[in-house]
Amino acid sequence: MKSTVEQVSPTRVKINVEVPFDELKPNFERAYRKIAQQVRIPGFRPGKAPARVLESRIGRAPVLDEVVNEVIPAKYMEAVRAGEVRTLGQPEFDVTKLEDKVVLEFTAEVDVRPDIEVPDLAGVEISVDDVDLTDAEVDEQLDELRARFGTLTGVERPAENGDFVSIDLSATVDGQDVEEASTTGLSYEIGSGQLVDGIDDAIIGATAGETKTFTTQLVAGEHAGKDAEVTVVVQTVKQRELPEADDEFAQLASEFDTIDELKSDLRTRLSRVKKMQQGVQARDKVLELLLERTEVPIPEKVLEGEIENRKHDAIHQFDHDEAAFAQALEAEGKTVEEFDADVREESEKAVRTQLLLDTIADNEKTSVNDGELTERIIYQAQRFGISPDEYVQRAQQSGQLSAIFADVRRGKALASVVRKAAIVDGSGASVDLNELFGADETPSGEAQVTEEASATSES
Repeated sequence: MKSTVEQVSPTRVKINVEVPFDELKPNFERAYRKIAQQVRIPGFRPGKAPARVLESRIGRAPVLDEVVNEVIPAKYMEAVRAGEVRTLGQPEFDVTKLEDKVVLEFTAEVDVRPDIEVPDLAGVEISVDDVDLTDAEVDEQLDELRARFGTLTGVERPAENGDFVSIDLSATVDGQDVEEASTTGLSYEIGSGQLVDGIDDAIIGATAGETKTFTTQLVAGEHAGKDAEVTVVVQTVKQRELPEADDEFAQLASEFDTIDELKSDLRTRLSRVKKMQQGVQARDKVLELLLERTEVPIPEKVLEGEIENRKHDAIHQFDHDEAAFAQALEAEGKTVEEFDADVREESEKAVRTQLLLDTIADNEKTSVNDGELTERIIYQAQRFGISPDEYVQRAQQSGQLSAIFADVRRGKALASVVRKAAIVDGSGASVDLNELFGADETPSGEAQVTEEASATSES
């Protein structure tokens, strides 16, 4: 076999392949066996008819078709490996010459990873926010912890923001009941923003047994984007009473004996979160700087695939009803054209980011071990509220395991660049991110820091 690689553009190549028929003997043998199983010829058992008998019965063309269909993908992959071509996506094949018993020639056009010159950010100064922790923030965390141990007590007064109510809901659109918008005995915290727009204004000031109506625009389902008349019946009103913030509560809610020890631990945890935020900010700023300083040609087919995936995900929640999707966009004050433009811009950035980080990973010879891959799987499983085994099973079924591996590798590659930059806070003091990114290795916990480093989907 002979093969050559022709550069069509910075992101696309044409691979020319020439295969002499001398190399195709095993392919013809398999083709004859396969066809013989499918053709009934008197005097021969299935699969036992000789090649010359088969050809005399069905002709040469079906045999050639079978051989060509098997040979082209295999010889293409052989040419890719020989030419060390970094392919992206599926190739487009074209048979340019088929001379029976002499030669098969074909071409394959395919997108490839472009050559990217990565700028050196060693010593480049990146400024991040100060770690500024106030007593009020610690008290807020303590109040959230107290709320977990709070009790709900019925009150005989109008509902207020922060109260818990039990409500019945029903809705109509153009006089027709909306079945999916009806429910009874629903528990709702006023002000949480977890139900439809307008419900808080309707409930606040209502007493138990009172009925309120209001108009809102539905954002999902069959009637997405349409105005609905909603009726809400307040069944009960309860307020949450918090336990006293004292030593007894500290012993109940934590492993600490005193409230001061508990508050000290909350302060430490909050400080850790803010340092994590510094790491995320540093990572994002480094990535933006890399993208600004680097020319990254975008393979058109890869970009089209990214755009299609994002559009599919957006419209999927509307059961792929484009009219309902357009109505929902209109409710947000956005047109389909504006949505398409935003998706293209986001997709271009995502593809550029992936290609850039893959190049950095190659340059740095970044590898991913089993422990790091497992860590990411566990983290993602927790995010989706499923077991790691179930997450892996879903990823295997959707063919996303390789994407997970690529995401981890890209995150590590970006972390290696962040380490080389000079990170300072708002006051100019140096920020040590080794606690987050590690001095040499990616530590446990970087999954959270680098989760958004690239825009791949577990799509």
